[in-house]
Amino acid sequence: MALYRDVGVVLRTMRLGEADRIVTIVTPEHGKVRAVAKGVRKTKSRIGARVEPLSHVSLLCWRGRELDVVTQVEVLDSFRAIREDLDRLTPALTMLEIVDQVAVQDHPMPEHFKMLVGALRALAETGSPLVLGAFCWKLLAVEGVGPVVDSCARCGTDAELVAFDVEEGGFLCRSCRRGQAVSAETVALVRRILGGDLARVLTEPADATTDAVERLATSALEHHLDRRLRSTRHHPDSGVRPA
Repeated sequence: MALYRDVGVVLRTMRLGEADRIVTIVTPEHGKVRAVAKGVRKTKSRIGARVEPLSHVSLLCWRGRELDVVTQVEVLDSFRAIREDLDRLTPALTMLEIVDQVAVQDHPMPEHFKMLVGALRALAETGSPLVLGAFCWKLLAVEGVGPVVDSCARCGTDAELVAFDVEEGGFLCRSCRRGQAVSAETVALVRRILGGDLARVLTEPADATTDAVERLATSALEHHLDRRLRSTRHHPDSGVRPA
């Protein structure tokens, strides 16, 4: 059909001509959509502010040969609490960048979309610095490359896990250790995130373990994407000790 409706989150925009923008949106039914929003840079545009990055929108689009055309947009959530707080905005932009990399045009991805919206809502409501790390770990699991957390990723033993290696895809025991050294608290926190205890984790105060979990998560995700993330607030190997 030439016209289609969907919901989405605006990932990024770029200028097109004097008045238009190309808008990249992730949707549950149509995957990544690249569409032209006509006239949105004009001062009298009715939809210009509705297609800014981070906006959770309902949209009507016209299917084009190369780029679709946005014809109607309704904002479902602008995530104002995130936009007005740099500590929330930085991880939010990182999540948008990540989804932009994994999303595929015309390929439904309802689970990825639900995860992104849920993470943005959690970030807006709690401001927890653990949201980004948790999002990365869960996204890796959805992508089918989630970390091995309950035993050594190399030898399979259930001995104490003391390191994390992106090449091995999980935590390692003392005999197999390589990569990045980790504490028992870090291993436990990642297990809780992936084991269904995330809602409680996000209410707990941040500490050094929170920081370590995010560093490991972004490092693992960059390995999966085979590229560095521009938006992340942590260089993946800053402050990390070798195993």
